[in-house]
Amino acid sequence: MAGDSMHSDSTYGELTRMTAAELAAAIAAGETSAVDVTRAHLDRIEAVDQRVHAFLHVAPEAALSAAAAVDERRGAGEPLGPLAGVPLALKDVFTTTDMPTTCGSRILEGWRPPYDATVTRRLRQAGVVILGKANMDEFAMGSSTENSAFGPSRNPWDLSRVPGGSSGGSSAAVAAFEAPLGIGTDTGGSIRQPAAVCGIVGAKPTYGGSSRYGVVAFASSLDTPGPLARTVLDAALLHEAMSGHDPCDSTSIDAPVPLVVAAARQADVSGLRVGVVTDLSGEGYQPGVLARFGEAVELLESLGAKITEVSCPHFSYALPAYYLIAPSECSSNLARFDGMRYGLRVGDDGTRSAEEVMSLTRAAGFGAEVKRRIMLGTYALSSGYYDAYYGQAQQVRTLVVRDFEAAFEQVDVLVSPTTPTTAFPIGERVDDPMAMYLADIATIPADLAGNAALSVPCGLAPEDGLPVGLQIMAPVLADDRLYRVGAAPGDPRRAGHRDEDVLRLPGALRRRSERVRLPGLPRPARLAAGGQPGGHRVRDQDRAGAELLDRVLVPVRPEELLLPGHAEELPDLPVRRAPVHGWVAGRYG
Repeated sequence: MAGDSMHSDSTYGELTRMTAAELAAAIAAGETSAVDVTRAHLDRIEAVDQRVHAFLHVAPEAALSAAAAVDERRGAGEPLGPLAGVPLALKDVFTTTDMPTTCGSRILEGWRPPYDATVTRRLRQAGVVILGKANMDEFAMGSSTENSAFGPSRNPWDLSRVPGGSSGGSSAAVAAFEAPLGIGTDTGGSIRQPAAVCGIVGAKPTYGGSSRYGVVAFASSLDTPGPLARTVLDAALLHEAMSGHDPCDSTSIDAPVPLVVAAARQADVSGLRVGVVTDLSGEGYQPGVLARFGEAVELLESLGAKITEVSCPHFSYALPAYYLIAPSECSSNLARFDGMRYGLRVGDDGTRSAEEVMSLTRAAGFGAEVKRRIMLGTYALSSGYYDAYYGQAQQVRTLVVRDFEAAFEQVDVLVSPTTPTTAFPIGERVDDPMAMYLADIATIPADLAGNAALSVPCGLAPEDGLPVGLQIMAPVLADDRLYRVGAAPGDPRRAGHRDEDVLRLPGALRRRSERVRLPGLPRPARLAAGGQPGGHRVRDQDRAGAELLDRVLVPVRPEELLLPGHAEELPDLPVRRAPVHGWVAGRYG
């Protein structure tokens, strides 16, 4: 590819290290072309993605065609948008007419949608060049990309470790300089958690601020598309380009997009009230993570922020509530994948009934984690258990919302570590669902409440030299506060890698130190819901079809789903409300 261009290999290397804002400015000024920028990133993908596995599908012809269109517009004197010609990695949960959309699942392998998602369409209109579709946990269910039916992505900081999830492919692509921008979705932390462990910036807009139309649904009251980038300004530029009211999405907020780019450029926290959430630290958090978080808070204070400790006592119940609400919604949303309308179909040989074909198709097409969550959700919604599990979880959601409301009466933003630990080794938690779920313990509260949240790098943990994330949370439709705080310390790349190729880190930084024993993490579950007796997991080689019919499912005991407390005399909250506009967001779009 490089031979087709006048640029040298060293120039191409420089292009992949530039920020999105720098690339857009250089293209607009005629200092380089969108085609050369795209070629540089396609060459980078070809060079490193065999090791990183950030992409499930790369579309060089479509990307170069889109880039050429940007160059033609510039040559004709047409005004270009702030991200025109900048390449991007798109999570494989967004529909695209010119590329397959698989959601990391065998059940949709090779499926080519008939329409673009609203986010996809807006990116194309902005002149953003979509390089391809990024890897993800199957149907966005996971925290490591290990649940992808097509194999896990790897963390560019240490290829033996996970890049987070479920948007791990997008975050790995940005961290490995395969793309300056990425798009993910955040349901329980699936943008912020991978951003933290990959040392980049990731934002979850206010729920309803970015359109879900064309996003294959996991949990409709939680799913939120958002940006990934290497700088706060780049994330803000992408946030504005992809956001806004969408009449195709019944949960979309009909309100102006917060001025996030202006806030990122302001980068001033003088007089801002910053609340440190005391409930999101302590036992179970890696010492190095807490040390870097403490330093970040001290830096904000030195820049003029007013630091206050804030208690949100019901945040500790957010995790179990989430793992009743999200599986319940997914059990409903994934019922459409039945082998009858599109996607995989197994066993349709003329001798089986429609019910048998559906059973064979879902058994062969869904992975173990998806099956586990469908089982949990179906159980929680079943007759006789709805009020005990799903209803109670929605009441806990009300308590979490009230905690946020009380906290934001005292402070302007809340901060915490994004994740309790740095990136963990691939395979370490794959057979321990509870330990995997705990990776999102700090990010889930903002999803349950629908607030805006952002993760920015705040240094490297001394134990393993891996990135640590600072999470910033703001009220509904106050997304601009996130960028004002996140940009205040300066370029976040200095906390990780500015010019260094993270795939060739010095040995001293990548050394495998003795793993710290963390208190509070549960022991591996011997028989997890959806698993197999003897600890056998359903893997790719088990997805042959009819052979799966004789699998013995492990029963789920009711006491395993009980929440650690009661929320009596609280209203059920099956839908979300944006208090600023009195806007109802509970209908599925």
